[in-house]
Amino acid sequence: MKLLVLFSVFITLIACNQSQSEVKIFNKPMETSSKVVDTITLGAGCFWCVEAVFQRLEGVQSVQSGYSNGSKPNPTYKEVCSGTTGYAEVCQITYDSEKLRFEDILEVFFKTHDPTTLNKQGADVGTQYRSGIYYHNDSQRQIAESILKQIEQERIYSNPIVTEIKAVANYYPAEDYHQNYYNQNSNQSYCSFVITPKLEKFEKIFKSKIKSTN
Repeated sequence: MKLLVLFSVFITLIACNQSQSEVKIFNKPMETSSKVVDTITLGAGCFWCVEAVFQRLEGVQSVQSGYSNGSKPNPTYKEVCSGTTGYAEVCQITYDSEKLRFEDILEVFFKTHDPTTLNKQGADVGTQYRSGIYYHNDSQRQIAESILKQIEQERIYSNPIVTEIKAVANYYPAEDYHQNYYNQNSNQSYCSFVITPKLEKFEKIFKSKIKSTN
């Protein structure tokens, strides 16, 4: 079971003291995929948190929580949490690239978790909580690598970024009870103390990119 963390501690860990205006590189024109519908797989800590954020982003068609880039076939949540399978908790995000650029997705990704903490987010600790961009095509890889390089060059974060960029591999959907978790369990303690504050921060920073209805 995931640990509870206080609101103030959580905000400190994920905020990284960066305002939207400080991250300039995401507004630069970049090559994007020619597909209308595309998919990317992202790991940024607990997949309940990642799912809740991206479900609210305009242009996203669907979000599925799952496990990626591990070794054991058909892993269970318990096995992934043991840290012995190599899997990361991820969300597979399907989006309309005519409404939402891939670099905009990465902007949300980097601003809604701490990419400098190795194998942890807040009080959630383990290799399954690692930060990762698991690309589905070479265009995504190039864009992700370019953005990461620019972030490092501009020293946006005081600590080194540990986000891994790898091709998606061995992806498996998580169990049904993990899907749409926050929307169905918003009063649960982890949701109240961790996810709700994250969503409030996300909605404040990305007000113009939020879906009109969830």
